[in-house]
Amino acid sequence: MVKKPVGPVRRSFAPWDDPAAKPFIEFRNVTKRFGDFTAVDNLSLKIYEREFFALLGGSGCGKTTMMRMLAGFENPTEGQIFLDGQDLAGVPPYRRPANMMFQSYALFPHMSVEANIAFGLKQDKMPKAEIEARVAEMLRLTKLEKFAKRKPHQLSGGQRQRVALARSLAKKPKVLLLDEPLGALDRKLREETQFELMNIQEELKTTFLIVTHDQEEAMTVADRIAVMDAGKIVQVATPAEIYEMPNSKFVADFIGDVNMIEGKVLETSEAGTRLQATGQEFVIDTVQTTTANVGDTVWYAVRPEKIRIAHGSDEVAGVNRVGAEVWDIAYLGDVSIFHSRVNEGMTLRSTVANVTRLVERPISWDDKVVLTWERDAGVILTG
Repeated sequence: MVKKPVGPVRRSFAPWDDPAAKPFIEFRNVTKRFGDFTAVDNLSLKIYEREFFALLGGSGCGKTTMMRMLAGFENPTEGQIFLDGQDLAGVPPYRRPANMMFQSYALFPHMSVEANIAFGLKQDKMPKAEIEARVAEMLRLTKLEKFAKRKPHQLSGGQRQRVALARSLAKKPKVLLLDEPLGALDRKLREETQFELMNIQEELKTTFLIVTHDQEEAMTVADRIAVMDAGKIVQVATPAEIYEMPNSKFVADFIGDVNMIEGKVLETSEAGTRLQATGQEFVIDTVQTTTANVGDTVWYAVRPEKIRIAHGSDEVAGVNRVGAEVWDIAYLGDVSIFHSRVNEGMTLRSTVANVTRLVERPISWDDKVVLTWERDAGVILTG
């Protein structure tokens, strides 16, 4: 049975849903310790050929250690790592069919762009004609043709990033490892470069593994994301599944903005679950079934954009309804974020797209409002 995807799918590509598909990269029960500190804790993960995969998490979660073990810069304390069916134990970094692109770019300042790209090819003693052809291909791919003779200090940050990418791809590795590759770029350039990375990866059909703490970056570029915490993988799924169907409070809170409401299960059936919000007078009606029993404490996660806000006197739709008072407003241009106080113990956030330049009946500070959302808007979490 084909699994129905959640949210938009960037391309028709989902080998992880095929039981017969063999992983291209596999971590099997991998643990990495540094003295008494466990950086990676008995972790198993499968990544497939041509996948753009993201390791996402906060500082110290183990994501960079995983990449360094795959590259050969660190050795696992326990467990095995396989690449294209080969056990990498004992294989030095320079013998592994993987290239790593560092956040610092590490370009040779005295060399031109084309010389930087050609460096690894010359080290491998590739024929001159082949080197020239490969460098020309990389310059075209990264749109650097007119900068070929320049030195790194004559380039912008985004251009240096593309030189580092071209150099990493020139040897046509089976896997490209990207360690926070866009961290040094400003926001607008970072967003543009994310799409360039996606297009390059799609054209070359190379497996990309990116390490990042930037949620938007991971959500933009990756086919799948592994969310990490304290050396463990908490959830592996597509960006849409991670956002819309988090499997824990940690994932729901880490990815994007969320309203987390504590409640007790009033009743549950195949038709859905009803919750009594803790310390509140309202009940939440959902379409979701849960393994929790009646009386158990659970959490209900609902994203701000799923909550509609209107003046209390307006007729508004929505099964779930809560009266509130606008406490604060953040105007961000494309959207406005409303913080509405239900009572002293609860504030709910709602996001409204600013689809017109002028608003006939603007909602302002201290207004009495009603917040509504549908039965399928949120997700019940038990831990």
